[in-house]
Amino acid sequence: MSLEITHVGVLGAGAMGHGIAHVSAMAGYTTQLFDLSMPLANAGLEKIRKNLDVGVEKKKVTPAARDAAMGRLSAVDSLAVLGGCQLIIEAIPEKLELKQKTFAELSKVCGPDTLLASNTSSLSVTEIAAAATRPERVLGMHFFNPVHLMKLLELVRAYQTSDATLAAARTFGEKIGKEMVVVKDSPGFASTRLGVAVGLEAIRMLEEGVASAEDIDRAMELGYGFPMGPLKLGDLVGLDIRLNIAEYLYQELGSPTFRPPQLLKRMVRAGKLGRKTGQGFYTY
Repeated sequence: MSLEITHVGVLGAGAMGHGIAHVSAMAGYTTQLFDLSMPLANAGLEKIRKNLDVGVEKKKVTPAARDAAMGRLSAVDSLAVLGGCQLIIEAIPEKLELKQKTFAELSKVCGPDTLLASNTSSLSVTEIAAAATRPERVLGMHFFNPVHLMKLLELVRAYQTSDATLAAARTFGEKIGKEMVVVKDSPGFASTRLGVAVGLEAIRMLEEGVASAEDIDRAMELGYGFPMGPLKLGDLVGLDIRLNIAEYLYQELGSPTFRPPQLLKRMVRAGKLGRKTGQGFYTY
C-alpha cells in the first residue's frame, strides 16, 4: 500500500483535536478538521488561529507561516469528505463503543491505504482496530495537551498493526516535530498508566492530610522536575476524565494503585471538575 501522507483528517475539534490539526497544518499537511456541526468545527479553527497568533506575538511563528498553516486547514462536518485523506486521527470522547462505531464508519468512506489512528489515552487500540475493515492499518497515536507545545507522541501498536503502518506513523511524527515512544497495546499504555498512578497517590495524600495541594505539587515540581504538579495536571485534564480512566485501569489491571480515591469521586459528583468548571483542587 502507498504510505505517502499528504492529506490528514482529524475527528473532533476539541482541546486535543484542534491541537493535532494545528501541528499537522504547520508541518505542511493539507488538514481537514471534523466535528458534528460546522459551528463546532469552525470553533476549532478559531482556536488554532488564536494559538498561532500567540506564536507570532512571541516571535516563535512568522506571520507567513501562520497564514500558510491556516490556508491548509478547513472545517468539515461530514465523514465522507475525509475519504481522500491518507491519515485520519480520531480525537473524540473516551468511549470504546463510540470509537468502534466511528472506525467502522470511517472504513466505509476512506481509501484502502488510509491509516486510521486513535488518540485514546487508555482504551484498547486492539478492540478499536477490530471494528475497522482493515485493522492492520490502525494504531494508537496518543498526543499530549497542549499538542502544539508538548513534544511527546506515544505510538501504540495494536495486536493487528502492521510494520508498514507503524513506519508511516513514525514518519508523520517526525515531520510534525514530535519525539516518540512505541508501546504495545496495554491498559493505559506507558504514559497514562504511570501518570495516573502518581496522580491518584497525590489525591490520596491530600485526602489523608499529608500536605496541602500546593505543597504536594511543589514537591514534585521542585524535587523531581515535574513541569506541572500531579494535582494541577488533574485539574487541567479534567477530574471526570481522570476518574473514568482510573476506573478503567482498576477494572482492567485489578491493582489497588488505580482504585479511585473517595475524594476524587466526591469532587466529580459535586461538579468540581478542574479548569473547565473553574473549581478543582484549585480555583480558576
